Amino acid sequence: MLLVIDAGNTNVVFAVYDGAAWRGSWRITTSSQRTSDEYAVWLLTLLSMSGIAREDINGAVIGTVVPAALYHLRALCRQWFSVEPLLASVELNWGIEVKMDTPEEVGVDRLLNSLAAHHYYGGPLTVIDFGTATTFDVVDGEGNYCGGVIAPGINLSVEALHKAAARLPRIGVGRPVGETVVGRNTVSAMRSGVFWGYLGLIEGIVERIRREVGQPMKVLATGGLAPLFSEGTKVFDHVDSMLTLNGLRILAERNALPRFITEKDSLA
Repeated sequence: MLLVIDAGNTNVVFAVYDGAAWRGSWRITTSSQRTSDEYAVWLLTLLSMSGIAREDINGAVIGTVVPAALYHLRALCRQWFSVEPLLASVELNWGIEVKMDTPEEVGVDRLLNSLAAHHYYGGPLTVIDFGTATTFDVVDGEGNYCGGVIAPGINLSVEALHKAAARLPRIGVGRPVGETVVGRNTVSAMRSGVFWGYLGLIEGIVERIRREVGQPMKVLATGGLAPLFSEGTKVFDHVDSMLTLNGLRILAERNALPRFITEKDSLA
């Protein structure tokens, strides 16, 4: 079975693929201070509850935009599963072209989303990922990555609004009650601004991308808040919460997994 690890700025998602289907996925808050042993205690318990033994894992792949978290995640794979993880990077065989001035600057999460999006839905398309940042990534009909847009994530915006304005409370992200835009109190006005304001941003950027590309494009949404915003707009053709994980799985299938070197091997 393949252990798939997607380490983002907010959460680390672990998932197991048995060659035919996903056996489960679990998430934990990203922390560069969390050790491989701490990950192991948590993850091995969840695997056991799902009927997966440590010995069932015979490969691993890691995708991360948090370099500080990589050391402990790689140590987790080596020490607790005896596998050397494949690390997602632009140097691997993606089967696509990255049409950027500096391809190495593109976050691997955006490439993984684009890879899986074209694999499952074809192209051309725009992938919107609601993460710590809200990203828009453009993929052409051949699956090549053509660039994108990066906007502040909605939770960052809500937190910034609370901190910058002394009289505005901290609010949770959610759809306002009813369809009215005009709030009748401070909290409802803030919720309306956050929800409908972000929908305006999404629809506006998608429309500008379509005009710039000059052809119809599918729109795919992923990330934790994608289902919430899909309630308020018809701009999304698909919502796929497993997109990044599937991108890692596809990447692992296209590239040879590294061989795990034991202490005995290194002495031979």
